[in-house]
Amino acid sequence: MPSRDERRRVLILGAAGRDFHCFNRVYRQDAGSRVVAFTATQIPGIERRGFPRELAGPLYPDGIPIRPESELEALCREHGVQEVVFAYSDVTHAEVMHVASRALASGADFRLLGPDSTMLQARKPVIAVSAVRTGCGKSQTARFIVRRLLDRGLRVVALRHPMPYGDLASQRVQRFATRKDLDRHHCTAEEREEYEAYVDAGAVIYAGVDYEAILAEAEREAEILVWDGGNNDFPFIRPDLHLAVLDALRPEQIASHHPGECVARMADVGIVHKVDSAEPGQVEDAIARFRAVNPEARVLRAASPIELSEPDRVRGRRVLVVEDGPTMTHGGMSRGAGWRAAVAAGASEIVDPRAGAAPGIAEVLDRFPHLREVLPAMGYDDAQLEALRESIEASPADVVVSGSPIDLAERIAVSKPILRASYHHQDVDDPGLAGLIDAFVSERGWREGR
Repeated sequence: MPSRDERRRVLILGAAGRDFHCFNRVYRQDAGSRVVAFTATQIPGIERRGFPRELAGPLYPDGIPIRPESELEALCREHGVQEVVFAYSDVTHAEVMHVASRALASGADFRLLGPDSTMLQARKPVIAVSAVRTGCGKSQTARFIVRRLLDRGLRVVALRHPMPYGDLASQRVQRFATRKDLDRHHCTAEEREEYEAYVDAGAVIYAGVDYEAILAEAEREAEILVWDGGNNDFPFIRPDLHLAVLDALRPEQIASHHPGECVARMADVGIVHKVDSAEPGQVEDAIARFRAVNPEARVLRAASPIELSEPDRVRGRRVLVVEDGPTMTHGGMSRGAGWRAAVAAGASEIVDPRAGAAPGIAEVLDRFPHLREVLPAMGYDDAQLEALRESIEASPADVVVSGSPIDLAERIAVSKPILRASYHHQDVDDPGLAGLIDAFVSERGWREGR
């Protein structure tokens, strides 16, 4: 084994997701490399933790520090870093190269780890749902697939892209089957936005830090696995069927972000979502742009109808709209299901989210100036969730319409009524996604009702 000084010094840039997976797959047992630190960005409050020795393994008895990405150059100088690994998602190609330039200027090599280096091989069939950007409709598509498989009597388990925003050692393997499991794991609002709908539908979903261990646990109770990707990342598990969700409202972003373009190029099927909200020209543009990078893939179209609880309580009222946090912030969307539902239901006014915003939320709104009509459902920790509650309570709105996937009224107590708006996947083509999933099942000899 090389001495500590002879090991190749590596810095991994991430956001508490792919960075840990890349470490586990490539570096944890590599005696010739030494990961000197992770850096963190995108997610507030995660950059001062440490990656614990229980997860890091015997080569790292002291664990691995996690530092802000702003310290990239200083860390390279301090540790003599020879290799910088970029391991997070939903950034423009230009942003990736700006980070690469910082690493190269510090003297280090710059590396992107690809699917063959990082994907795990499952023993059960895998359907993976990815997207070219955050907010395309990926989660509702994955949930549609899970429900379709459950209706056929199959034992299906969902695997979610990691969201370990708390104590990492305790989040090595997480299994969620009920809302009590969400409470037991102290899930943030952002985690609940992804997990809650699955458990409410009677499905099991796994997530965490160590996906080799997660996969092994999931395979014990599943006949088929569904990978629900995060942001626009490619899967951690090698898929037998890979779907890329495209946003008909943002056709120009099909090949503009990393690793979303990779997802578009490697997918078996492209699903153009939100065709009911887009202009026909946008839909055709999205199909043409996808076919330009992946001419062999099948293309399906899907609608995203919105359901609003108690629409009569919105008509003629002043409405504060709360939307899914990550979709609105680093996903770059300015409106979502909540805004569309409130307008369609006849709200007299969409209230400025800055009116009454508590300091913690006002800071987020300042950082993302495109958010002029919606309040992102930020809740990465208890303080931020309390700031969200205070902001809603202080708003001059009569009613709140929440497009967040979580049951916001259960998480925070406010005097204003909170109505829920949600997107759902709806096939436009016949046979569409439902037919695609049925064919996938039939090809493997499974019979309905098993």
